Amino acid sequence: MRKSKSARLKAGAPFAGGIMPGRRKFLKNFAGASAGLCFANCGLARAFAASQQPAGITKRRQVTLAGRRVRTIDIHAHCYVDLHDLVDGHPEALIPNGGPPTFNGPFLSPIKDVEARLRYMDEHGIDIQAVSLAPAYNYWADRDLAEKIVTRQNEQIAAMCAAHPDRFVGLGGLALQHPGLAVEQMQHGVMQLGFRGFEIGGSVNGDELANPKFDPVWAKAEELEILLLLHPATFVEGLKRFQGNGFLPNVIGNPLETTVALTHLIFEGTLDRYPGLKICGSHGGGYLPSYAGRTDHCAELSNRCKPVKKHPSEYFKQQLYCDSIVFTAEGLRHLVAEVGASHILFGTDFPFDVADPFMGDPREVDSVLGVPGLSESDQRAILGETAAKLLGIK
Repeated sequence: MRKSKSARLKAGAPFAGGIMPGRRKFLKNFAGASAGLCFANCGLARAFAASQQPAGITKRRQVTLAGRRVRTIDIHAHCYVDLHDLVDGHPEALIPNGGPPTFNGPFLSPIKDVEARLRYMDEHGIDIQAVSLAPAYNYWADRDLAEKIVTRQNEQIAAMCAAHPDRFVGLGGLALQHPGLAVEQMQHGVMQLGFRGFEIGGSVNGDELANPKFDPVWAKAEELEILLLLHPATFVEGLKRFQGNGFLPNVIGNPLETTVALTHLIFEGTLDRYPGLKICGSHGGGYLPSYAGRTDHCAELSNRCKPVKKHPSEYFKQQLYCDSIVFTAEGLRHLVAEVGASHILFGTDFPFDVADPFMGDPREVDSVLGVPGLSESDQRAILGETAAKLLGIK
């Protein structure tokens, strides 16, 4: 029989804020194996962080609204686990839907750069990060290799979160190309590693997320009552046209991948079959919120857009969420008008507004505080209240 979230809380599941016996054993083993690695010399990260802050202890910025403290939760914050030894010799690791075998940059490592990351968070008013992988999913890997890859990624994220439970919660990785394995990883990640959700790509080796082969994954996510962060690794089918200046695989490709993935989940009935499934679309949910009227119009008038149980825009009032990374005050005001403040989660794309300022929003919490017309309750919802509910943060 399925246990409710409240039942799992009473049973001592990770949402209760404690560490389960299995998780304690994992942490003890990880600590012994990684002694000498954790919190070692941060190299570039420490040097960069030192150049960005005054000497001594960084004063922690506390965000307030109307004199009341606001707990800020960043839903879109990356780390990168070194997989070089596992993917070496696999050229597939270099394709956009896989990712580079190494990624050098400050703040990214969950075993070396944590202190620099915390100092940055303190300085910029970010209380908690929901830590997920940089989008290198390696969906090309066979089952055995995929299990090794995800195990390493998830154990390092879990150890980082357990060492600082008041500052980090984990969104683990999944081997979606092997749905049965992904289901096992979800169960283990939530019950043993304390994860509050998982990060997924927008497609898997050309298969849409709405493909029925992935239904067991959505069923398990619904059962566990966790959040899925949909973060694209570009729109692979558009790469030929994305060549040239403008960083188009990211600027256009990422939000397009999110748009296509979410639209299929709506129109293929996946969200109807799993009404408890909760998904957050990165980068403002792609283009879908801005074109909600167009999809609603099709659902109302054309047999090509049926059957769906409700207007496509209504899924953003219930099951779908998006992050706040839209870069302008007017963009965020418009997003609130389309989907509601309660379905927008504060995100920064950390550390990509710092290490190589290309697609993160360097204004971070001020990007929400500076939007004219947002009520205090709207700002509180976006900055952390909704995320706390979805992630089980007490």
